[in-house]
Amino acid sequence: MRSQVGRQRVAWQSVVALALAAFVTMGSAHAETALVAAASNFSEAATRITDDFEIESGHQIKVSLGSTGKLYAQIRAGAPFDVLLAADQRSPEKLAVEGLAIAASRFTYAVGRLTLWSANPKRVAGDAKTLLANPAIRAIAIANPALAPYGLAARQALQKLGVWQQLGSRIVTAENVGQAFALTATGNAELGFVATPLLEGKRGKALGGSRWEVPVQLHAPIRQDAVLLKRAEANKAARDFLVFLRGAKARAIMARLGYNSATE
Repeated sequence: MRSQVGRQRVAWQSVVALALAAFVTMGSAHAETALVAAASNFSEAATRITDDFEIESGHQIKVSLGSTGKLYAQIRAGAPFDVLLAADQRSPEKLAVEGLAIAASRFTYAVGRLTLWSANPKRVAGDAKTLLANPAIRAIAIANPALAPYGLAARQALQKLGVWQQLGSRIVTAENVGQAFALTATGNAELGFVATPLLEGKRGKALGGSRWEVPVQLHAPIRQDAVLLKRAEANKAARDFLVFLRGAKARAIMARLGYNSATE
């Protein structure tokens, strides 16, 4: 017997398929507004995707960025978000179990990638393990592993490289991966573990620098899930936005910014 959640998920997927087919004719009828809570790594993609969505749909999307852990806590405390675009799978799942999100609406919209980066174009070269262990490197920025999946992935990578313990106080912990990027961009940290899409955005490309793409074998997959929150069950803008996020235009934007497909 298929579970109730399983039946709901099939029903939701059917709605998504129908909505995708009808999206181009949706126009601006019955335009609404939705508030989207998005993990900080998704800042550039969120801007591009919401711009396209608003033009096609007539709806308005307002995006609030932060660490997934903090956004989850805000939702539990009653923050009026309609959609969560997390940097993990666990937070949307917990919200569904807690009755704050619609379980059948949850899906993986992207798989993140991690990069060791320096704003100095000559800093990152050669063997990454040797570079990280160099005592001349005073500060290495990572997102908080307890709150941010990209921070957890960075810690896992450093542990597998065998340098986590020896780095000690040289690890500078930021609230989220966006802040880790900012610390590295300003030179307050000589190196930073950042989300690859932040480097592929306008600011990242303008900064340049040097980088090392962290092999995916060094950390657990950064599977990022989206979910419709319970309070927005009847919000057409929120529902249509999730449909758009699954469509070809949004997927193309995410691919250009360095996200892997959820099917990879």
